Amino acid sequence: MSKSFIHYNWLLSTTTAQNLYHNYAAPQPIIDYHNHLSPEQVATNHRFANLHEAWLAGDHYKWRAMRVAGIEERFITGSASPLEKFQAFAKTVPLTARNPLFHWSHLELQRYFGISDLLTEANANAVFEQASEQLQAEGNGARELLEKQKVKLICTTDDPVDSLEHHYAHKQSGNALSMRPTFRPDKSLQAHKLGWRTYLETLGEIAGVDVTDYASLLKALELRMDHFAKLDCCISDHGLEYVPAARYDQEAADTLLRSGEAPKDRKAAEGFMFTLLVDLGRSYAKRGWTMQLHLGPIRNNNTRAERELGPDTGYDSIGDFPQARGLSYLLDTLNNTDELPKTILYNLNPADNHVFATMAGNFCGGGSVAKVQWGAAWWFLDQWDGMKEQINTLSSVGLLSQFVGMLTDSRSFLSFPRHEYFRRLLCEMLGDDVAAGRLPNDEAWLGKQVEDICYGNAERWFGF
Repeated sequence: MSKSFIHYNWLLSTTTAQNLYHNYAAPQPIIDYHNHLSPEQVATNHRFANLHEAWLAGDHYKWRAMRVAGIEERFITGSASPLEKFQAFAKTVPLTARNPLFHWSHLELQRYFGISDLLTEANANAVFEQASEQLQAEGNGARELLEKQKVKLICTTDDPVDSLEHHYAHKQSGNALSMRPTFRPDKSLQAHKLGWRTYLETLGEIAGVDVTDYASLLKALELRMDHFAKLDCCISDHGLEYVPAARYDQEAADTLLRSGEAPKDRKAAEGFMFTLLVDLGRSYAKRGWTMQLHLGPIRNNNTRAERELGPDTGYDSIGDFPQARGLSYLLDTLNNTDELPKTILYNLNPADNHVFATMAGNFCGGGSVAKVQWGAAWWFLDQWDGMKEQINTLSSVGLLSQFVGMLTDSRSFLSFPRHEYFRRLLCEMLGDDVAAGRLPNDEAWLGKQVEDICYGNAERWFGF
């Protein structure tokens, strides 16, 4: 295959789009306010052994594509060598035309390693050797890979029981890259899942609280929030199927916890989840934290694969849960007592785009800019069409100009050109609007909005 199709004006078909991207979007640094990067690898400036470790290990997007292409599991998550696994991925890449992996993979090879050849089975060994050699060289540690993409700040995703020792170490190092933890208490909310009681015991031990009732659970979580706050945490996150359309009932939550048992039915578990979500939201508002709600996946659909490979190995998909009523109850309950924190809503099912975008608008006001945001296209929607639909829907029923922009939601240190991908799309869409006469040809005015969406809005809205 020939040289890469990715060039200076890639995806930018009008002069306006080109000017907006190169003059306003590209110069902006990156705030990545939601990802799953390893704090330890950031703190230690981890040096990756080879391209497989940096690029394929843990990447369920690539794993899914390889399975569809008929690659045996031993070349994906199994016993094959790193080179053999990379060769299998290289064999898959030409088959990913029109899948976002085709764009992402070649963009990442160019931006990090200067490799412009299209990846195939034929050049797999050469690409692996060249990129792996660069990763082992001075100046290409995990933290330095972020710096090369002009990443200014990252927010990792952390369980309340995490020690945050690597956040402490990084902060004490004085490195210019800011790394903040994100408070993700999902395991405390999911009373219907196996291991919930054991998790609460661990939470209590870490917090120094005997969790025997609802009050002590809230106390343990508050103490862990205090711990996170010492490291500049200002964001929480919740990854759930849906917000239950339940009612707030502290007495029922307390009875459940005092029983020492798991809930006997889903309704009781949902009532507990809703109640705890409300009280967590109140704590976030008191602290000035942002609440993120990632809603909609069905996880670990393939139970045989879960048994053999473990959870979160690429067998999740989009769910079709009712979302509107429970989400409305939660936001309204908090808003009624003026305890609604800044909130970002993310949906995984594209059928919910207008539901989430209009729900956000219900709870804005009081002089706060876009207090409730509809977040960036997430997971399966994080691709050209999904991002375009998100921008169009937000523009139609909200204010694109106030959007806090893109994030990676990634575990890979090589995924940050996704910000470039989003920025090129944004500028292309605005350029198309100018060409069609839907927007005035005012580069300075549009350029300021591009700068804000790419960087400035997030910096101001989160208070970084």
